[in-house]
Amino acid sequence: MKRAAFRDQTYWGKPVPGFGPIDASLLIVGLAPAAHGANRTGRLFTGDPSGDFLYRALYEVGLASQPDAWARDDGMELYGVRMASPVRCAPPANKPTSEERDRCSVFLREELGLMKSLRSVVVLGAFGWQAFLPLLGPERPKFGHGVEVEIAGLRVFGCYHVSPHNTFTGRLTQEMLQDVLRRAADSARPSS
Repeated sequence: MKRAAFRDQTYWGKPVPGFGPIDASLLIVGLAPAAHGANRTGRLFTGDPSGDFLYRALYEVGLASQPDAWARDDGMELYGVRMASPVRCAPPANKPTSEERDRCSVFLREELGLMKSLRSVVVLGAFGWQAFLPLLGPERPKFGHGVEVEIAGLRVFGCYHVSPHNTFTGRLTQEMLQDVLRRAADSARPSS
């Protein structure tokens, strides 16, 4: 159902693909497309409060061309970063189920396989952590904000999800997110 503020817009309404260069060395794994954000714009973390928070942080640490992303054609570019989600369609009631996660895992696995330059991954939230880690192997370190582990040759960072529930309450601040993004970006750079 369309939100009144967007009643004049055509919703994308299809599975939402990853966003950013496929040769990126850093991957950000989210949760699922937001009903009135990515499901409307066709691009992850665009046009909703979660995206506003994330893109501002990406811009501040030099990983995005601008601090705001509101539409598919807004000119946003990511530098060395790609975004993907374990669930590709906006879930009912904005809460993806483990069944949806498992059914869509093939798409995240394929995307991961195409990323030949990947060195580090930021996983937003415990749901994303549970969806992403099985793609790397049997290890299952516990999720937590700021957790950093080495799995299958990748540095994997845990970060609270950028949902309004976390950002409006202060559980996740811009400083906290920027710190994780900086650490992940540093680990994604080839050693000299």
